[in-house]
Amino acid sequence: MRQLPRQTDPNVLVGFETSDDAGVYLIDEQSALVQTVDFFTPIVDGPDTFGEIAAANSLSDVYAMGGRPISALSIVGFPEKADSEILAQILQGGLAKMMEARCTVIGGHSVRNEDVLFGYAVTGLINPKRIWKNVGARAGDTLLFTKPLGTGVISTALKNGKATADAVSAAIRSMSTLNRAAAEALHEIERHPNYENAIHAVTDVTGFGLLGHAREMALGNPAKGIAAVSFEFDHAQFTYLPGALQAAKEGFLPGGLTNNREFVAGCAEFSPTVSKEYRDLLFDPQTSGGLLIAIAAEAAAAALSALERHGVSGSKVGNVVQKKSPPVHVA
Repeated sequence: MRQLPRQTDPNVLVGFETSDDAGVYLIDEQSALVQTVDFFTPIVDGPDTFGEIAAANSLSDVYAMGGRPISALSIVGFPEKADSEILAQILQGGLAKMMEARCTVIGGHSVRNEDVLFGYAVTGLINPKRIWKNVGARAGDTLLFTKPLGTGVISTALKNGKATADAVSAAIRSMSTLNRAAAEALHEIERHPNYENAIHAVTDVTGFGLLGHAREMALGNPAKGIAAVSFEFDHAQFTYLPGALQAAKEGFLPGGLTNNREFVAGCAEFSPTVSKEYRDLLFDPQTSGGLLIAIAAEAAAAALSALERHGVSGSKVGNVVQKKSPPVHVA
């Protein structure tokens, strides 16, 4: 993307240069469009469940920016000789999740492809003065996280016939859960007069894994005057899906995990007490993962209470400190 010519449209509030979760385009002083696209190959056996997960994953970036999804276009790749009933079930699952999100599917595009691919291009509305970017964390902030980790290793164990029914069920439940409730809880905090500007950075943890996304958040954006900081995590404060730790111990590591480890190399360090399987889970690529939130420390307890009221299990997982090397430390 760096090889592409620079664009100068002043209405682009968030473009691809910042590696943020979605793009934002200004409409007027009160409204802007937030846009994202995502699709992938099946990671579970049930076609309708795959459709639900793909939809939840596609919607997640809009919620992570603080937006409200309003419409979507489906993206389909499907083998020419495959059973069309399977495709119908995928589409039905996706539509059910989109309807749950109150997001209208208004069309799409399909191509013949050797592998099944499915996802959506999603458009949402957002207040241009209330955009949650993935940079902006400040020293002294508290780091919160929603959803358990481990969808990647469990999906890999499933492909190898080694995942337990409980592990698969928990992973599916997590991946198909919208981040809408978590976003609504954060909006509730924003409306509180004492915490109006307390939310400093938000991202949803997906393919780059927890530490990959944390790295992007910590590095800031000097071009925009957003200073780099460092993140300190406590691995014991995260929650992990049932069976995830065992899957990591048994070596069911997706290829993306290795890529994430290489991507973050030199930017993260671990205390000797953090065992290999926990390190692996923090690199594990997530599908429809939770929100990583940098919030002013004085608002953290209120945010956790709001998340709980909205049925979301959130945890304090670390702190933001002044910039040091490396930018991410895990104890």
